[in-house]
Amino acid sequence: MVKNSRIGILAGGNWILDFIKMIDVYPNENALANIISQNSGNGGAPFNVLKAIRKMDFSIPLEGVGVLGDDEFGDDILDQCERLGLETRQMKRLKGVETSFTDVMTVCSTGKRTFFHHRGANALLEEDDFDFEVSKAKFFHLGYLLLLDNLDRIHEDGLSGAAKVLRRAKEAGMITSADIVSEQSDRYTEVIPSSLPFIDFLFINELEAHNLTEIQLLDADNVFLISNGFKAAKKILDMGVLSWVVIHFPNGALALNKEGHQILQPCIKMPKKLVKGTVGAGDAFAAGVLAGMHEGWEMEASLQLGVNVAASSLMDNTASEAILPWMECLQLGNKFGYRKL
Repeated sequence: MVKNSRIGILAGGNWILDFIKMIDVYPNENALANIISQNSGNGGAPFNVLKAIRKMDFSIPLEGVGVLGDDEFGDDILDQCERLGLETRQMKRLKGVETSFTDVMTVCSTGKRTFFHHRGANALLEEDDFDFEVSKAKFFHLGYLLLLDNLDRIHEDGLSGAAKVLRRAKEAGMITSADIVSEQSDRYTEVIPSSLPFIDFLFINELEAHNLTEIQLLDADNVFLISNGFKAAKKILDMGVLSWVVIHFPNGALALNKEGHQILQPCIKMPKKLVKGTVGAGDAFAAGVLAGMHEGWEMEASLQLGVNVAASSLMDNTASEAILPWMECLQLGNKFGYRKL
Protein backbone atom coordinates (compact mmCIF):
# COMPACT_ATOMS: atom_id res chain seq x y z
CA MET A 1 0.00 0.00 0.00
CA VAL A 2 1.25 3.43 -0.97
CA LYS A 3 1.78 5.64 2.09
CA ASN A 4 1.17 9.37 2.02
CA SER A 5 -0.01 12.16 4.29
CA ARG A 6 -3.41 12.42 2.65
CA ILE A 7 -6.59 11.28 4.38
CA GLY A 8 -10.14 10.70 3.20
CA ILE A 9 -11.99 9.57 0.10
CA LEU A 10 -13.10 11.78 -2.78
CA ALA A 11 -15.69 10.15 -5.05
CA GLY A 12 -16.91 11.57 -8.34
CA GLY A 13 -19.03 10.66 -11.30
CA ASN A 14 -22.70 9.71 -11.46
CA TRP A 15 -24.99 11.30 -8.85
CA ILE A 16 -28.41 9.76 -9.24
CA LEU A 17 -31.75 9.42 -7.51
CA ASP A 18 -33.12 5.88 -7.80
CA PHE A 19 -36.87 5.31 -7.96
CA ILE A 20 -37.27 1.65 -7.07
CA LYS A 21 -40.42 -0.22 -8.02
CA MET A 22 -40.95 -3.73 -6.70
CA ILE A 23 -42.87 -5.66 -9.37
CA ASP A 24 -44.45 -9.10 -9.53
CA VAL A 25 -42.93 -10.05 -12.87
CA TYR A 26 -40.85 -8.43 -15.58
CA PRO A 27 -43.26 -8.22 -18.53
CA ASN A 28 -42.78 -8.78 -22.21
CA GLU A 29 -43.34 -5.76 -24.46
CA ASN A 30 -47.00 -4.70 -24.57
CA ALA A 31 -47.73 -6.77 -21.42
CA LEU A 32 -48.51 -5.65 -17.87
CA ALA A 33 -46.71 -6.01 -14.56
CA ASN A 34 -48.01 -5.00 -11.14
CA ILE A 35 -46.11 -2.58 -8.92
CA ILE A 36 -46.23 -4.06 -5.42
CA SER A 37 -44.43 -1.18 -3.70
CA GLN A 38 -42.14 1.72 -4.52
CA ASN A 39 -39.39 3.64 -2.81
CA SER A 40 -36.62 6.11 -3.61
CA GLY A 41 -33.00 6.33 -2.62
CA ASN A 42 -29.47 7.27 -3.55
CA GLY A 43 -27.88 6.00 -6.75
CA GLY A 44 -24.63 6.23 -8.69
CA ALA A 45 -21.12 5.22 -7.68
CA PRO A 46 -19.99 8.27 -5.66
CA PHE A 47 -23.31 8.71 -3.85
CA ASN A 48 -23.62 5.00 -3.03
CA VAL A 49 -20.00 4.52 -1.98
CA LEU A 50 -19.79 7.60 0.23
CA LYS A 51 -23.14 6.93 1.91
CA ALA A 52 -22.17 3.31 2.54
CA ILE A 53 -18.88 4.31 4.17
CA ARG A 54 -20.65 6.83 6.37
CA LYS A 55 -23.25 4.23 7.41
CA MET A 56 -20.40 1.79 8.19
CA ASP A 57 -19.42 4.31 10.86
CA PHE A 58 -15.83 4.88 9.75
CA SER A 59 -14.45 8.28 10.74
CA ILE A 60 -13.10 8.92 7.24
CA PRO A 61 -13.40 12.41 5.68
CA LEU A 62 -15.65 12.05 2.65
CA GLU A 63 -16.01 14.40 -0.33
CA GLY A 64 -18.07 14.37 -3.50
CA VAL A 65 -17.59 15.86 -6.96
CA GLY A 66 -20.22 15.95 -9.67
CA VAL A 67 -22.95 17.92 -11.40
CA LEU A 68 -26.64 18.25 -10.52
CA GLY A 69 -29.59 19.94 -12.10
CA ASP A 70 -31.07 23.07 -10.59
CA ASP A 71 -34.18 21.18 -9.54
CA GLU A 72 -35.81 19.42 -6.58
CA PHE A 73 -33.92 16.19 -7.25
CA GLY A 74 -30.66 18.12 -6.97
CA ASP A 75 -31.92 19.72 -3.76
CA ASP A 76 -32.71 16.25 -2.41
CA ILE A 77 -29.21 14.95 -3.15
CA LEU A 78 -27.52 17.93 -1.50
CA ASP A 79 -29.81 17.67 1.53
CA GLN A 80 -28.84 14.01 1.93
CA CYS A 81 -25.16 14.87 1.59
CA GLU A 82 -25.46 17.51 4.30
CA ARG A 83 -27.16 15.07 6.67
CA LEU A 84 -24.40 12.53 6.01
CA GLY A 85 -21.64 15.07 6.58
CA LEU A 86 -20.24 14.83 3.05
CA GLU A 87 -18.15 17.72 1.73
CA THR A 88 -19.93 19.12 -1.36
CA ARG A 89 -17.82 22.13 -2.40
CA GLN A 90 -17.17 20.40 -5.74
CA MET A 91 -20.85 19.67 -6.41
CA LYS A 92 -21.97 21.92 -9.27
CA ARG A 93 -25.54 22.96 -10.19
CA LEU A 94 -26.51 23.44 -13.84
CA LYS A 95 -29.43 25.66 -14.79
CA GLY A 96 -31.98 24.27 -17.23
CA VAL A 97 -30.73 20.70 -16.78
CA GLU A 98 -32.43 17.82 -14.95
CA THR A 99 -30.67 15.88 -12.22
CA SER A 100 -30.00 12.31 -13.33
CA PHE A 101 -32.41 9.62 -12.17
CA THR A 102 -33.08 5.93 -12.69
CA ASP A 103 -36.28 3.91 -12.56
CA VAL A 104 -35.29 0.54 -11.14
CA MET A 105 -37.68 -2.36 -11.74
CA THR A 106 -36.99 -5.12 -9.21
CA VAL A 107 -38.79 -8.48 -9.42
CA CYS A 108 -39.94 -9.40 -5.92
CA SER A 109 -39.33 -13.14 -6.22
CA THR A 110 -35.79 -12.97 -7.64
CA GLY A 111 -34.37 -9.55 -6.76
CA LYS A 112 -33.30 -9.13 -10.40
CA ARG A 113 -33.18 -5.50 -11.49
CA THR A 114 -33.76 -3.69 -14.76
CA PHE A 115 -32.68 -0.06 -15.04
CA PHE A 116 -34.27 2.74 -17.04
CA HIS A 117 -31.85 5.65 -16.78
CA HIS A 118 -32.16 9.35 -17.57
CA ARG A 119 -28.59 10.59 -18.08
CA GLY A 120 -29.43 14.21 -17.26
CA ALA A 121 -26.75 16.39 -15.66
CA ASN A 122 -24.20 13.58 -15.32
CA ALA A 123 -23.75 13.56 -19.09
CA LEU A 124 -22.33 17.10 -18.81
CA LEU A 125 -19.67 16.36 -16.17
CA GLU A 126 -16.34 17.65 -17.52
CA GLU A 127 -12.65 17.25 -16.76
CA ASP A 128 -12.47 20.82 -15.41
CA ASP A 129 -15.12 20.01 -12.77
CA PHE A 130 -12.49 18.06 -10.83
CA ASP A 131 -10.15 20.12 -8.65
CA PHE A 132 -7.60 17.88 -6.98
CA GLU A 133 -5.66 20.81 -5.53
CA VAL A 134 -8.44 21.67 -3.06
CA SER A 135 -8.84 18.09 -1.88
CA LYS A 136 -6.63 16.40 0.70
CA ALA A 137 -8.22 13.01 0.08
CA LYS A 138 -6.04 9.92 -0.03
CA PHE A 139 -8.30 7.97 -2.40
CA PHE A 140 -10.16 9.10 -5.51
CA HIS A 141 -12.98 6.85 -6.74
CA LEU A 142 -14.54 7.44 -10.18
CA GLY A 143 -17.69 5.81 -11.51
CA TYR A 144 -19.25 4.86 -13.67
CA LEU A 145 -17.08 4.60 -16.75
CA LEU A 146 -19.34 4.15 -19.82
CA LEU A 147 -22.07 6.29 -18.20
CA LEU A 148 -20.38 9.71 -18.24
CA ASP A 149 -20.77 11.03 -21.77
CA ASN A 150 -18.14 13.79 -21.73
CA LEU A 151 -15.59 11.73 -19.80
CA ASP A 152 -16.11 8.68 -22.04
CA ARG A 153 -15.19 10.67 -25.14
CA ILE A 154 -11.84 9.69 -26.70
CA HIS A 155 -9.62 12.67 -27.57
CA GLU A 156 -7.08 13.02 -30.39
CA ASP A 157 -4.27 11.88 -28.08
CA GLY A 158 -6.06 8.56 -27.55
CA LEU A 159 -7.06 9.29 -23.96
CA SER A 160 -10.62 9.50 -22.72
CA GLY A 161 -11.71 12.37 -20.49
CA ALA A 162 -11.85 9.90 -17.61
CA ALA A 163 -8.27 8.83 -18.25
CA LYS A 164 -7.15 12.46 -18.06
CA VAL A 165 -9.06 12.99 -14.80
CA LEU A 166 -7.53 9.85 -13.28
CA ARG A 167 -4.07 10.88 -14.47
CA ARG A 168 -4.45 14.25 -12.73
CA ALA A 169 -5.54 12.51 -9.54
CA LYS A 170 -2.42 10.33 -9.67
CA GLU A 171 -0.24 13.39 -10.29
CA ALA A 172 -1.81 15.02 -7.22
CA GLY A 173 -0.69 12.05 -5.11
CA MET A 174 -3.98 10.19 -4.80
CA ILE A 175 -4.64 6.45 -4.91
CA THR A 176 -7.22 5.88 -7.63
CA SER A 177 -10.05 3.43 -8.11
CA ALA A 178 -12.82 3.14 -10.67
CA ASP A 179 -15.99 1.24 -11.44
CA ILE A 180 -17.75 0.47 -14.73
CA VAL A 181 -21.44 0.35 -15.59
CA SER A 182 -22.93 -2.85 -17.01
CA GLU A 183 -24.24 -1.97 -20.44
CA GLN A 184 -25.03 -4.04 -23.50
CA SER A 185 -22.60 -2.59 -26.01
CA ASP A 186 -19.29 -3.08 -27.76
CA ARG A 187 -17.81 0.11 -26.26
CA TYR A 188 -15.79 -1.57 -23.51
CA THR A 189 -12.63 -2.10 -25.54
CA GLU A 190 -12.95 1.36 -27.09
CA VAL A 191 -13.58 3.51 -24.00
CA ILE A 192 -12.05 1.71 -21.00
CA PRO A 193 -8.43 0.83 -21.92
CA SER A 194 -6.95 4.35 -21.90
CA SER A 195 -8.02 4.81 -18.25
CA LEU A 196 -6.48 1.59 -16.94
CA PRO A 197 -2.85 2.81 -16.59
CA PHE A 198 -4.07 5.48 -14.15
CA ILE A 199 -6.17 3.17 -11.93
CA ASP A 200 -4.76 1.51 -8.81
CA PHE A 201 -7.88 -0.52 -7.98
CA LEU A 202 -10.40 -1.52 -10.66
CA PHE A 203 -13.78 -2.86 -9.56
CA ILE A 204 -15.57 -4.86 -12.24
CA ASN A 205 -18.25 -7.55 -12.36
CA GLU A 206 -18.32 -10.74 -14.41
CA LEU A 207 -20.31 -9.24 -17.31
CA GLU A 208 -18.03 -6.22 -17.57
CA ALA A 209 -14.88 -8.33 -17.27
CA HIS A 210 -16.08 -10.57 -20.09
CA ASN A 211 -16.89 -7.60 -22.31
CA LEU A 212 -13.48 -6.05 -21.66
CA THR A 213 -11.40 -9.23 -22.12
CA GLU A 214 -13.63 -11.53 -24.25
CA ILE A 215 -12.79 -14.34 -21.79
CA GLN A 216 -15.77 -16.60 -21.04
CA LEU A 217 -16.56 -16.27 -17.33
CA LEU A 218 -19.82 -18.24 -17.04
CA ASP A 219 -20.48 -21.88 -17.90
CA ALA A 220 -23.64 -23.20 -19.53
CA ASP A 221 -25.42 -23.09 -16.15
CA ASN A 222 -24.32 -19.47 -15.51
CA VAL A 223 -21.84 -20.60 -12.85
CA PHE A 224 -18.81 -18.34 -12.53
CA LEU A 225 -15.59 -19.96 -13.78
CA ILE A 226 -13.03 -19.03 -11.13
CA SER A 227 -9.93 -20.02 -13.11
CA ASN A 228 -11.12 -17.94 -16.05
CA GLY A 229 -11.86 -15.10 -13.64
CA PHE A 230 -8.22 -14.96 -12.62
CA LYS A 231 -7.20 -15.14 -16.31
CA ALA A 232 -9.45 -12.15 -17.02
CA ALA A 233 -8.00 -10.26 -14.06
CA LYS A 234 -4.47 -11.00 -15.34
CA LYS A 235 -5.38 -9.74 -18.81
CA ILE A 236 -6.79 -6.52 -17.36
CA LEU A 237 -3.65 -6.03 -15.26
CA ASP A 238 -1.59 -6.48 -18.42
CA MET A 239 -3.71 -3.72 -19.98
CA GLY A 240 -2.32 -1.31 -17.41
CA VAL A 241 -4.08 -1.43 -14.02
CA LEU A 242 -1.48 -0.42 -11.46
CA SER A 243 -2.23 -2.55 -8.41
CA TRP A 244 -5.36 -4.74 -8.06
CA VAL A 245 -8.19 -5.97 -10.27
CA VAL A 246 -11.22 -6.97 -8.20
CA ILE A 247 -13.96 -8.98 -9.94
CA HIS A 248 -17.21 -9.44 -8.04
CA PHE A 249 -19.82 -11.99 -9.09
CA PRO A 250 -23.05 -13.35 -7.53
CA ASN A 251 -21.35 -15.90 -5.26
CA GLY A 252 -18.28 -13.93 -4.24
CA ALA A 253 -15.29 -11.94 -5.40
CA LEU A 254 -11.71 -12.47 -6.48
CA ALA A 255 -8.71 -10.18 -6.58
CA LEU A 256 -5.36 -10.35 -8.35
CA ASN A 257 -2.46 -7.95 -8.09
CA LYS A 258 0.62 -7.18 -10.16
CA GLU A 259 2.73 -9.59 -8.09
CA GLY A 260 0.38 -12.46 -8.92
CA HIS A 261 -1.21 -12.66 -5.46
CA GLN A 262 -4.62 -14.33 -5.83
CA ILE A 263 -7.48 -13.97 -3.35
CA LEU A 264 -10.86 -15.68 -3.50
CA GLN A 265 -13.63 -14.49 -1.17
CA PRO A 266 -17.03 -16.22 -1.13
CA CYS A 267 -20.17 -14.26 -0.36
CA ILE A 268 -22.43 -14.72 2.65
CA LYS A 269 -25.23 -17.29 2.66
CA MET A 270 -27.95 -14.71 3.28
CA PRO A 271 -31.36 -16.25 4.04
CA LYS A 272 -33.69 -15.59 1.13
CA LYS A 273 -36.32 -14.10 3.44
CA LEU A 274 -33.91 -11.30 4.40
CA VAL A 275 -33.13 -10.27 0.82
CA LYS A 276 -35.28 -7.31 -0.24
CA GLY A 277 -33.29 -6.21 -3.32
CA THR A 278 -29.85 -6.10 -4.88
CA VAL A 279 -29.76 -2.43 -5.96
CA GLY A 280 -26.38 -0.94 -5.10
CA ALA A 281 -24.82 -4.17 -3.86
CA GLY A 282 -21.78 -3.74 -6.12
CA ASP A 283 -21.17 -0.23 -4.80
CA ALA A 284 -21.65 -1.44 -1.22
CA PHE A 285 -19.00 -4.08 -1.89
CA ALA A 286 -16.62 -1.47 -3.33
CA ALA A 287 -17.27 0.81 -0.36
CA GLY A 288 -16.27 -1.93 2.07
CA VAL A 289 -13.08 -2.70 0.16
CA LEU A 290 -12.12 0.97 -0.17
CA ALA A 291 -12.80 1.68 3.50
CA GLY A 292 -10.61 -1.25 4.52
CA MET A 293 -7.80 -0.25 2.18
CA HIS A 294 -7.99 3.37 3.36
CA GLU A 295 -7.59 2.18 6.93
CA GLY A 296 -4.50 0.15 6.03
CA TRP A 297 -6.10 -3.31 6.02
CA GLU A 298 -4.74 -6.07 3.82
CA MET A 299 -6.75 -6.93 0.71
CA GLU A 300 -7.96 -10.21 2.24
CA ALA A 301 -9.63 -8.39 5.13
CA SER A 302 -10.92 -5.64 2.85
CA LEU A 303 -12.56 -8.16 0.51
CA GLN A 304 -14.20 -9.89 3.46
CA LEU A 305 -15.58 -6.57 4.67
CA GLY A 306 -16.78 -5.85 1.13
CA VAL A 307 -18.91 -8.98 0.82
CA ASN A 308 -20.31 -8.42 4.32
CA VAL A 309 -21.29 -4.83 3.53
CA ALA A 310 -22.86 -5.98 0.26
CA ALA A 311 -24.82 -8.59 2.20
CA SER A 312 -26.14 -6.00 4.64
CA SER A 313 -27.26 -3.81 1.72
CA LEU A 314 -29.53 -6.62 0.49
CA MET A 315 -31.85 -6.20 3.47
CA ASP A 316 -33.53 -3.16 1.90
CA ASN A 317 -34.58 -2.48 -1.68
CA THR A 318 -32.58 0.78 -1.77
CA ALA A 319 -28.83 0.93 -2.29
CA SER A 320 -27.69 1.88 1.20
CA GLU A 321 -30.40 2.19 3.83
CA ALA A 322 -29.82 -1.25 5.37
CA ILE A 323 -26.02 -0.96 5.65
CA LEU A 324 -24.84 -1.55 9.22
CA PRO A 325 -21.78 -0.31 11.16
CA TRP A 326 -18.78 -2.23 9.90
CA MET A 327 -18.34 -4.46 12.93
CA GLU A 328 -22.00 -5.50 12.70
CA CYS A 329 -21.55 -6.15 8.98
CA LEU A 330 -18.73 -8.58 9.76
CA GLN A 331 -20.98 -10.40 12.21
CA LEU A 332 -23.25 -11.38 9.30
CA GLY A 333 -20.55 -13.70 7.99
CA ASN A 334 -20.15 -15.28 11.41
CA LYS A 335 -23.92 -15.67 11.75
CA PHE A 336 -24.84 -17.06 8.34
CA GLY A 337 -21.55 -18.45 7.03
CA TYR A 338 -20.01 -18.19 3.56
CA ARG A 339 -20.83 -20.02 0.36
CA LYS A 340 -18.54 -22.70 -1.01
CA LEU A 341 -16.73 -21.81 -4.23
